[in-house]
Amino acid sequence: MDVISRESLSAQRAEAIVRAGHAASALAELVHDRQGSNDDDEHDPEGVTLSSEWSRLSALADAAADEVRQYDEALERWDAGDYGVCASCGRPIPEGRLEVRPFARLCVPCAEKTR
Repeated sequence: MDVISRESLSAQRAEAIVRAGHAASALAELVHDRQGSNDDDEHDPEGVTLSSEWSRLSALADAAADEVRQYDEALERWDAGDYGVCASCGRPIPEGRLEVRPFARLCVPCAEKTR
């Protein structure tokens, strides 16, 4: 792995933690702002409804937390000596795939089979 290193994985994980924190903070702020409110904003022609914003922020927070988890698993594979090895066929995962998706567990052919 010339381009991918444990340090780069750790740095990308740290960036993912920041994104997860921002998403969780925005969601917590929306929850706080909505507490005690029984406004029916579903028919408000101005802007985004609270429920759609809640859904959007929930999805962002979930995706960010999942990304952190995937980086944690990638670092565990690195430490175990399994990073960059396809979990299905055991062949090396091309470095180009790992540059795009550093926490990839499968090579492209095996990932396509799971679809």
